[in-house]
Amino acid sequence: MKKILIVEDEQIFAQDLKMIMESEGYSVESIVDSGTEAIKKIEQNKPDIILMDIKIHGKIDGIDLTKEIQKKNNIPIIYLTAYTEKSTVDRAMETNPVAYMVKPIFDNDLIDVVKKALK
Repeated sequence: MKKILIVEDEQIFAQDLKMIMESEGYSVESIVDSGTEAIKKIEQNKPDIILMDIKIHGKIDGIDLTKEIQKKNNIPIIYLTAYTEKSTVDRAMETNPVAYMVKPIFDNDLIDVVKKALK
């Protein structure tokens, strides 16, 4: 069973993501809301894919967290965010994500992107 880590500061949205992913047969190992927690979870139990918000708790945002993760791991990342500013999108795209999805996100679109990333 493929493992997913959700990095999201909005708990209701995170729980919705968990429900969607588990209904598709994925295992959501953890939901965290900060970079520090995400790094700990990755070290404890490396996920197969990460669903990453850009605005998270702590000193770094999701893009900088992705850069930190990529120094030691090759884990596919899908950004799920409300940010549409060109500067933010450009920064995110420098990390070569699987996708940059703007909220609100349709369940089927997310499921399709996750399935393709995990093939």
